[in-house]
Amino acid sequence: MPSRLVCLLLVSLIFAGTLGAQEKSPAKKKRGKRKANPALQAIDDDPKLPRVLLIGDSISIGYTLPTRELLAGKANVHPILTNGGPTTRGLEQIDRWLGEKPWDVIHFNWGLHDLKYMGPNNENLADPAAAGSHQQVPPAEYEKNLRKLVARLQETGATLIWCSTTPVPEGANGRIAGDAVEYNEIAAKVMEENYIAVDDLYTFAKPRLKEIQLPANVHFSKPGSKALAEQVAGSIEKALEKRGKSR
Repeated sequence: MPSRLVCLLLVSLIFAGTLGAQEKSPAKKKRGKRKANPALQAIDDDPKLPRVLLIGDSISIGYTLPTRELLAGKANVHPILTNGGPTTRGLEQIDRWLGEKPWDVIHFNWGLHDLKYMGPNNENLADPAAAGSHQQVPPAEYEKNLRKLVARLQETGATLIWCSTTPVPEGANGRIAGDAVEYNEIAAKVMEENYIAVDDLYTFAKPRLKEIQLPANVHFSKPGSKALAEQVAGSIEKALEKRGKSR
């Protein structure tokens, strides 16, 4: 009997210790949701101000907030709430991006995603020199897509501003330096034929890339995005003045 009591006592102590350890052990940290990019958040309109839509890729995402700050009190500046990607994505999503409310100015760009290289199985940012690599949207298709997008944007009645594609630096993954020139020439022809103003962000950025662009990367530093925003905001403000919408 004593030995049985001892055994029961030991089992009780072990069980109690286990429970205690479980209670004291730190709970697993719940993985929090990724913080949303404030540049991709919808905003409420000031009904007294004109509405501006920014369409573009990650470069435009970078200059969205500083552009909005520069145009504070002058315009409601809306992003498309996503990366606009190549012209093929634009054709798929343009109606949803435009929504139902009217726009006064639409500042738009496609290019960096069109000219980038994909692998034989559409692997992203492939080595341009590798076998089977191809541009996501070749120049001829880019022009065709861009013409369709311009026609759709013109239906809105908004003042349109084409934003030229910023430079591709040497060493940027999945892209070839200089390709932006070819795509910008195609876009310039389309815009000229349709009497659309051009915000030449390429020419603006080119001489100061060492100061505003990340090394061997198509993206820009935070100060660089602010510099781009000054150019973008200026072109939008001019368009608003022509429409008689500037405040």
